[in-house]
Amino acid sequence: MSEVETESKSKSKSKKPRVLKDRLQEHIAEYGRLALVIFVSLGILSLTGFYIAIKAGIDVGSTSGTTGALAAAWFANKLTMPIRIGATLVLTPILAKVLRRPPKSASQTPPAS
Repeated sequence: MSEVETESKSKSKSKKPRVLKDRLQEHIAEYGRLALVIFVSLGILSLTGFYIAIKAGIDVGSTSGTTGALAAAWFANKLTMPIRIGATLVLTPILAKVLRRPPKSASQTPPAS
């Protein structure tokens, strides 16, 4: 195999699209706890929302109804993981900018006349 063929194959391998999970890991490495808190918070909100929505549609008086609703909510939550990862990738830089912005202090405001 010639050098040109080897080089072109290595370039095509390096241009593989990144998996969403890998992008999330890179994002967590860059933004630290903020990205992790956003991702976990979105997961908890999603799971809770699905559980409430499923429970509202299920009229079961036993504990197995609760278990079934929780399992269904967990499954629905897993199905929406790509959406939550995408939301984390979009929201984290925005929140990082907002949180890193210095607060306006009273000395910066002009005195009232």
